[in-house]
Amino acid sequence: MAAVNVNDNVRYEPDENPPRLVAIGSGIQAAILILAPVVLTVVIVSRIAGQSEGFMAWAVFAAMLISGSTTVLQAVRVGRFGSGHVLMMGTSGAFIAVCVAALKLAGPATMASLIVISSLFQFLLASRLSWLRRIFTPIVTGTVIMLIAATVMPIIFDSLNDVPEGSSQAAAPVTALITLVIVAAMVVRAPPAWRLWSPIIAIAAGCIVSIPYGIYDFQQVLDAPWIGVPFDGWPGFDVTPGVEFWALLPAFVVVTLVGAIETIGDGVAIQRVSRRNPRATDFRVVQGALNADGVGNLLSGILGTVPNTTYSSSISLAEVTGVAARRVGVIIGATFVILAFFPKVAALLIAIPAPVAAAYITVLVILLFVQGMRIVIQDGMDHRKAVVVGLSFWIGAGFQSGWIFPDLLGEGFLGVLLSNGMTAGAIVAIIVMVFIELTRPRRRRLQVALEGDALPKIEQFLLAFASRRGWDDASTERLTSAGEETLAILLQESEGDAEESARQLTINARIEGVAAELEFITTLEGENVEDHLAHLNELPPAPDEREVSFRLLWHYASSVRHQKYHGLDIIAVDVEGSR
Repeated sequence: MAAVNVNDNVRYEPDENPPRLVAIGSGIQAAILILAPVVLTVVIVSRIAGQSEGFMAWAVFAAMLISGSTTVLQAVRVGRFGSGHVLMMGTSGAFIAVCVAALKLAGPATMASLIVISSLFQFLLASRLSWLRRIFTPIVTGTVIMLIAATVMPIIFDSLNDVPEGSSQAAAPVTALITLVIVAAMVVRAPPAWRLWSPIIAIAAGCIVSIPYGIYDFQQVLDAPWIGVPFDGWPGFDVTPGVEFWALLPAFVVVTLVGAIETIGDGVAIQRVSRRNPRATDFRVVQGALNADGVGNLLSGILGTVPNTTYSSSISLAEVTGVAARRVGVIIGATFVILAFFPKVAALLIAIPAPVAAAYITVLVILLFVQGMRIVIQDGMDHRKAVVVGLSFWIGAGFQSGWIFPDLLGEGFLGVLLSNGMTAGAIVAIIVMVFIELTRPRRRRLQVALEGDALPKIEQFLLAFASRRGWDDASTERLTSAGEETLAILLQESEGDAEESARQLTINARIEGVAAELEFITTLEGENVEDHLAHLNELPPAPDEREVSFRLLWHYASSVRHQKYHGLDIIAVDVEGSR
């Protein structure tokens, strides 16, 4: 295992307090950077679905208010809500297609009810994250993200030609092309610091070009009040859901879970870039990020706007500025909350011509598709995963395009449910993953008390496991030794805990290829085992007694992964074997 690399780029860690001017400057800069995507996503959804100006103004206000509030919650971390890191929150592009469908088929009140109900599943995922990690794998996540992009793109393309009647035929293509070229060129070639500003620069350029064509609505900006709240646009709730509600609910639940999985990725990545000395991922931080994201979705439903999610630009901003202090997250959120009460600011963005907004969001959706591809590829590819990805994507694309049994499905529940390619593809991916999980080699399980006297039972369990697989003596010894040292580490980490005697240890053993995968499941209060292993190279060659078990485990195991959740720890130890 390689030596620990110190990240010298980090100027201020989450627990540190930068000077006030540094914090304010960094916070306002970040708020300006994400203001456009937060507002434009809502505007695109409202325009495509043909909603009123009143609803659009309210939805933009609510989105800014919720994005700011949940960004603060992410930073300060209240109980199990919030990550304790600078994770910026904003409206989610993944919800464009399903929100447009809900608004067109049933109206804003039904969309609000769908968002409220689906947000509850995000809290469920956060509380059961350790249980669902085998189903919502990177393969499923990446495939559904690609399907979201494929589902949204036709909707975005339609809005490229959305200009006022009587406008020049060149207005839409010229403004869209200028915006697209600038944002793409800056993403590809601009230095990292300038790349963060690419949305604002490209949108500003597109708006300037649109002025001679007369498609930028200055009057809308002039008519907007400086201060106010557009209460008249709140849609309320639909408490008598019809067939559209039940047909669209699975789609909203799937998108919510996919958005949650994106948040998991951001929660992992922000920990990596926020510390000078890298630490193993703490999934309690991830669960806090998921809970805060769930609060944002719940509030989005209550207030009737597009749901939100964490923005991956949080990671880029922390890497470029080196400022990861929580205080900055509070300032970002407070800036958004304050700006929400200034309709003139929102009107500047709402007036952006549709071709300009669509061209910018096209780049975001393309990057979303590539992100899904990257997740799939990084997880590795074998024949099983290839079936999951290929089957799910193309069946989803077939339903989205109306190529698969359109006459048979009709316009009822199944027709509405499967007409969304993301929903159809996600259902296929989850079914295939459940089948793969159920047909994998059966796990052997042992439950014992977490105490030193459990060692003979663990050794007997592992010896029997190796014997069934016909392992040779050397492999069997590595397996039992790895189990012994993991138990020693667990006991060491729980020293001084008054509840130690009441703790239970569950061991799951299963063959994965040529290796045995052992899972030690318990509750710990100590540090992450991976952090101990990562720092062994920095310690003297003659370690103290507490380090012996870590060095021995490192020697016997081919890999060790320690995932810490609220109320649960899972240490996965892989041991290579041979017959």
